[in-house]
Amino acid sequence: MAEWLGPGMFVGALLLLSLGYPVAFSLGGVAVLFGLIGISLDLFDPVFLTAMPQRIFGIMNNFTLLAIPYFIFMGAMLEKSGIAENLLETMGQVFGRLRGGLAIAVIVVGALLAATTGVVAATVVTMGLISLPTMLRYGYSKDLSAGVIAASGTLGQIIPPSIVLVVLADQLGISVGDLFIGSLIPGLLMALAFIAHVAVIAVIRPELVPPLPVELLRVKGRSLLLKVVQVMIPPLVLILLVLGSIFFGIATPTEAGALGALGALLLALINRQLSWRGLWEVCDSTLRTTSMVTFILIGSTAFSLVFRGLRGDRFIFDALTQLPGGQVGFLLVSMLTIFLLGFFIDFFEIAFIVVPLFAPIAEQLYGLSGLVWYGVIVGANMQTSFLTPPFGFALFYLRGVAPPEVTTGNIYRGVLPFIALQLIVLVLIIAFPGLVNYLPSLSN
Repeated sequence: MAEWLGPGMFVGALLLLSLGYPVAFSLGGVAVLFGLIGISLDLFDPVFLTAMPQRIFGIMNNFTLLAIPYFIFMGAMLEKSGIAENLLETMGQVFGRLRGGLAIAVIVVGALLAATTGVVAATVVTMGLISLPTMLRYGYSKDLSAGVIAASGTLGQIIPPSIVLVVLADQLGISVGDLFIGSLIPGLLMALAFIAHVAVIAVIRPELVPPLPVELLRVKGRSLLLKVVQVMIPPLVLILLVLGSIFFGIATPTEAGALGALGALLLALINRQLSWRGLWEVCDSTLRTTSMVTFILIGSTAFSLVFRGLRGDRFIFDALTQLPGGQVGFLLVSMLTIFLLGFFIDFFEIAFIVVPLFAPIAEQLYGLSGLVWYGVIVGANMQTSFLTPPFGFALFYLRGVAPPEVTTGNIYRGVLPFIALQLIVLVLIIAFPGLVNYLPSLSN
């Protein structure tokens, strides 16, 4: 009986989440219920509960997690600054002469937005509102257009500064900076794979990706080069400010997040998009999202404390370390679990419920240095599951802003090639850990 209470907590939490209950209260409620059951059956030491206040205050004092509101503010402010519109217009002028050029422009802008905002929902919605009607207007395939936008939006899961990576680093007990730097090459590989796919389509099915009409390509030569420089410099400076300061050891991820928030504010001011109303909306959005994350953290702390008190962590540890295949067996089971859960629950729930169960086993099997590699794999895996029909979150974000003529079937069919590309990159990351570990080794 005792050994099944811990796994029962996990099942109970997933059941409440699947019924639509708020994450924080699902985790906290399950912790209270199973804690009382454990105490009544004399299977749970109440001393564990005395550690609860200290653990919760420890979360509030966690300097690493302070990066979350900074990056959320940066993403929300950049969304208001008009950077996406300027980038899409300019990249459309640069690549529009080519077949598939508009799709390539969307991927490039998606990667840049991922490297500046780090928020998947904002990127997918923004790109869907701006670029999807344009692509359809100029004869692009509905399937390909939807697939390109949804896939480009999910790059924010793996390209730093990603909120996903901040949370994963905290739950795995590793450096946020190392995880940021380690995910750079895999993120860029995914973006390049998407561009290569569009280029192949342009060769074998040119009617699906026509070039833009010549009369629309107004800017040429030196004027186009100047416009590209003007539009590209602000986001590139912001990326260098955030990621460069981490890479060269000038700032911690939290300090880099603060620099990024200030940079986004200045960028909105330069673009004349900063207003008191807009600033209020950004602060409100930041406060709401940060509060949600904080309450989830408190709920997950209560959950993990009771889970350990009922020896559930020991049960999971023994079960997963005894899997056939050792490192490979654990990797397959953990990745499949995260992939399937990604259909139904958000990355916060996965990071706070599932990842802490896998982290001790991953550390034992791969070592402390291998946790960065494992963290990048988890992030890439969640990115793929968020794109996979029928429940991928990115698909719902795009469905909410897509024109009526773009059906759910168009979106589902459009993302299938990009899912295959993401899985190929995921396999490459697993097969060649150097893709992740090379840059962190230089930084260290």
